[in-house]
Amino acid sequence: QVQLVESGGGLVQAGESLRLSCAASRGAFSIMSMGWYRQAPGKQRELVSTITTDGSAYYDDSVKGRFAISRDNAKRTVDLQMNSLKPDDKAVYYCNANFRAANYWGRGTQVTVSS
Repeated sequence: QVQLVESGGGLVQAGESLRLSCAASRGAFSIMSMGWYRQAPGKQRELVSTITTDGSAYYDDSVKGRFAISRDNAKRTVDLQMNSLKPDDKAVYYCNANFRAANYWGRGTQVTVSS
């Protein structure tokens, strides 16, 4: 079973940056499709960004041009660089791995953006 641990959340002011990291244990990381989701209070969990096994990235329109996803297969990590943060980006961010038709989730890391 894949285990995911997120890190890097915190409190920043609008316009600042944060870098989230997710470390995966177990499983063949290089063939996992990875992604970041977020859930704001009172809202459903939503997709932020994904990265395929060959490095192709997808971004939700709300973060396009501000966020960048990357992966390091040797380190078994996937990062989310978040720039120009807005108060609307405040949420718990979850790392996701899709591996052998199963979805795995981390426990999440809180991102708070003050205006």
